[in-house]
Amino acid sequence: MTASSPKILALDFDGVICDGLIEYFEVAWRAYCQIWSPANDTPPDDLALRFYRLRPVIETGWEMPVLIKALIDDVPEDKILQDWISITPQILLADKLLAKEVAIKLDSLRDEWIATDLDGWLSLHRFYPGVIERLKLAIATQVNVYIVSTKEGRFIQQLLQREGVELPPSAIFGKEVKRPKYETLRELITAVDIQPDNLWFIEDRLKTLELVQQQTDLKQVKLFLADWGYNTQPERKAAQNNQGIKLLSLSQFAKDFAGWL
Repeated sequence: MTASSPKILALDFDGVICDGLIEYFEVAWRAYCQIWSPANDTPPDDLALRFYRLRPVIETGWEMPVLIKALIDDVPEDKILQDWISITPQILLADKLLAKEVAIKLDSLRDEWIATDLDGWLSLHRFYPGVIERLKLAIATQVNVYIVSTKEGRFIQQLLQREGVELPPSAIFGKEVKRPKYETLRELITAVDIQPDNLWFIEDRLKTLELVQQQTDLKQVKLFLADWGYNTQPERKAAQNNQGIKLLSLSQFAKDFAGWL
């Protein structure tokens, strides 16, 4: 193991390994229809593409049906990109809704879908080109690979198994873990007994990487922002200007670890 390769490779799942945009839109549209009861339950032709473009503004799942509501109400895309944080509470307030209610609606629709048509639900997830092959290679070269995600661990495992990636449940930290990602990284460093600079973490959310940076004991962790994931041009630019974060492209990801740095 050289200094130019990690002992632990930790990866986010959605937006790094797997593209769940089709499923996100589908479940968000169903939730939107239940909450706002539109006259027509077929989405407008361009709605999905507009939703995909704006997906980076979403911090937590319940915001997805609210994003659809904003698009149906013709809130300009640039306004959504710049000011999403103040648009969401306005939409909730206008319809006397609570974020928690929207979250329960979205989660119950998704649970019902998974319970009645698991294969159909899993089939809406796509893997980014070359990522599965790169993961298999990392596992084969004795790198400790871990998934650190807000998606439920059991679904991550099922999706990876479909692609022939065998990771034990102990290597997957999903939604059920209920703690910040930096805490999981800290735990991994202790468990594998390595120096922090031997852990490389790939994530598509800049805020998550910045939170890791703020932990004094994790300052040496090598952080990568996946430029193919759910992030915006300003976020990618901010990563380029941040000495502690490396902007990583999909073509770099497919290369040897030395090519990442």
